[in-house]
Amino acid sequence: MRIPTIVFLLLTLAGNISAQDRDYYPPSAVPDRIILNLTDQPATSMAVTWRTAVYIGEGYVQVAEASPSPNLTDSMRVITAMKTAYLSDRSGAHYFSAVMDSLQPATLYAYRVGDKTHWSEWSQFETATEEPSPLSFIYFGDAQNDIKSLWSRTIRGAYRQMPKADFLLHAGDLINSRNRDHEWGEWYYAGGWINRMMPSVATPGNHEYGNDENGVYTLSKHWHPTFTLPANGPEGLEETVYYVDYQGTRVISLNSPAFLSSPEDSAAQVQWLTEVLEHDKQKWTVVTMHHPIYSTARGRDNENLRDGLQPLFEKYKVDLVLQGHDHTYGRGTNLPIGATKKDAIEGPIYVVSVSGPKMYTLGLDEWMQRGASNTQLYQIIHIDGDQLRYEAYSVDDQLYDAFELKKDADGDNLFYDLAPKNVEERLELPPNYLKRLSEAELEAYRSRFETYKARKALEEE
Repeated sequence: MRIPTIVFLLLTLAGNISAQDRDYYPPSAVPDRIILNLTDQPATSMAVTWRTAVYIGEGYVQVAEASPSPNLTDSMRVITAMKTAYLSDRSGAHYFSAVMDSLQPATLYAYRVGDKTHWSEWSQFETATEEPSPLSFIYFGDAQNDIKSLWSRTIRGAYRQMPKADFLLHAGDLINSRNRDHEWGEWYYAGGWINRMMPSVATPGNHEYGNDENGVYTLSKHWHPTFTLPANGPEGLEETVYYVDYQGTRVISLNSPAFLSSPEDSAAQVQWLTEVLEHDKQKWTVVTMHHPIYSTARGRDNENLRDGLQPLFEKYKVDLVLQGHDHTYGRGTNLPIGATKKDAIEGPIYVVSVSGPKMYTLGLDEWMQRGASNTQLYQIIHIDGDQLRYEAYSVDDQLYDAFELKKDADGDNLFYDLAPKNVEERLELPPNYLKRLSEAELEAYRSRFETYKARKALEEE
């Protein structure tokens, strides 16, 4: 049962709230949970969202071109933010959202948010160019569990590896319990000021969904107050299905939980995606969604998703599909087994990854060209002209996987596998699975493992 906010505050002051129910991330007058999001016009605008206590009734953004001078307020512009009241399972808060528009392309800006009395620190971001230019972004699979304790090192390690990335991409299941404010508090704690300087692209996972009090499968109540994402998707799926054109690359977010749970939503996404891909004039196309086209975890298969989307990916030459959900790592294509590493590939490269600590068993299916078990990772994607380079790092900052795509004059990709030869694939079962699986299940895994290794050996001959 939800405790009314005033009662919650009184009980907290009296010391009668358990550690499990205590609000460790309470809102205050000072803005927190500040996050940048890309808009559908990233060369001339940037979105920002933040949170305050309910007694703060107004919100503003001050923005100015960054300069060596500390006198930013002399040239700033003030933008009034939109306010949303939100009552979580812990407290009430006001969320504020604004779009900093009419910006200059390829320009560094400084901004802060507040209510004229209580302000955040000044942070900086750079707008995109209007023309195709080199770009880099960081991709995370599921964070989901032990976010403060164990996911924080993933996002911070990724930032240390690529501090000038253009944006972050989260492939769903940012948290575990969709409406639990404490988990969202941990997610913001882990990202900290990185979220204030590097914009995010986010797509929802199944843990951002759940049944409401009427049994209707719905998106987290935190999603829309928390993020300010493009609203150029199908009606009813705004800020979960959308696209951004960034310096010659089209980044598309699809809502796979809605796709799999609703025939109406799947049909709407297929129709929308067909139009978006048909009119795509960018050189590179990257799709992100939570559920994989090809699963990496044992016993999972999203056949409806694959049947509905893979033909479009192949027809319109999508280059890269970035996914989560399976709590293992896998990278591969529908490249025929035995084809050489420099053959032109049919369809995109598919990646499934995990950035948090929750782990499953690997399926080791034939589509996979490199896998990992029981390994937290982050990925960095670099795009420059006709070349895309992908790098996957384990959280101890070791390069684990890599490949390059080189685009020819017909828009087809040549594939170069650059996985480090001196790094063995991490394919052993997580320790907890060794304890809980039956002998028959362990033997089945060993059989898959041997088959996988034999196939890889043949490919390398």
